Amino acid sequence: MKSFKLKIILALILLVVIFTTGVIGFKIIMDLNWLDSFYMTAITVTTVGYREVVLPSNEAKIFITILILSSVVILGFVVSVMTEYFISFGSLQDLRQRRKLKKIEKMENHTIVCGYGRNGQQAASKLMEFQKDFIVIDIEEEVLTQSELEPEQYLIGNANDDDILKTAGIEKASHLITALPNDANNLFIVLSARQLNKNLKIISRASEDTSYRKLKLAGADNVILPDKIGGQHMASLIVSPDLLEFWDNLSYGGTKSVNLEQVSFEQLFDHEKSCTILDLDLRQKTGCTIIGFKTAEGEYIVNPNPEIELTPKSKIIVVGNSEQIKSLQEAYSIV
Repeated sequence: MKSFKLKIILALILLVVIFTTGVIGFKIIMDLNWLDSFYMTAITVTTVGYREVVLPSNEAKIFITILILSSVVILGFVVSVMTEYFISFGSLQDLRQRRKLKKIEKMENHTIVCGYGRNGQQAASKLMEFQKDFIVIDIEEEVLTQSELEPEQYLIGNANDDDILKTAGIEKASHLITALPNDANNLFIVLSARQLNKNLKIISRASEDTSYRKLKLAGADNVILPDKIGGQHMASLIVSPDLLEFWDNLSYGGTKSVNLEQVSFEQLFDHEKSCTILDLDLRQKTGCTIIGFKTAEGEYIVNPNPEIELTPKSKIIVVGNSEQIKSLQEAYSIV
């Protein structure tokens, strides 16, 4: 790439040199003014062949001959370099695109984010923070190219198109977030995504309350109404400000003083033998407290009984400070 840039610089320098030499040569040899010298140089270098301003002398004929031969060679070099540049540029773009698609093809259990508006950006930022693999799909090329996303983290296209969802690896994805501002578009994406991947967990944004049921029927596992959540949050700051402030100070896997973490049975054990919460003795080992339990069937239990058995596909939800969460992750090699 460096040698190619040098070729372009050399071509431009030679072009400037031959043009400058022509202008000065015609000025001196044929005693022309600057405009006529420029004109004569232009028609000579480009070999257009318009009429000369004045009839050339023998010295001028020799100069013109040398200038024509030199300009043919230099212009030929310039044209070849520029042609090589445009061909290489196109090939480089194609190569980058092939590498990008190849990397996407290898992705598994990743998340597809449809729409890179306010909600889509927040979702992508959170996924990036926790180093989760994801692909953003948006129709606005400028929005994506000017974002903080790497080229292999986005696809330019309409998320309503099955082909773009397949390119994003929807058959091997684990989650899909559709955050488009239009509920009808979100509904269409949910229908398409559910058809393409029956096991996909789908989270959809909705603007209207009436869209909630439709999106659920279409196959969305969760439907979020940002405006409704925002209003409830503001009202809760009046009704129970201390409780909400405590909740706001909770984070998942972050650096805040109080953190929440969800841990699956498979992360805790490398066998399928059941174990009770009491036998796990997590508080004694790590300092973390179990505040919730999700059964293999998907039922949630708050403040679970210590005698509840942990079974394959079940999960526990724990709370602790950053050091306690770190101890938990180290104790069970949780990444």
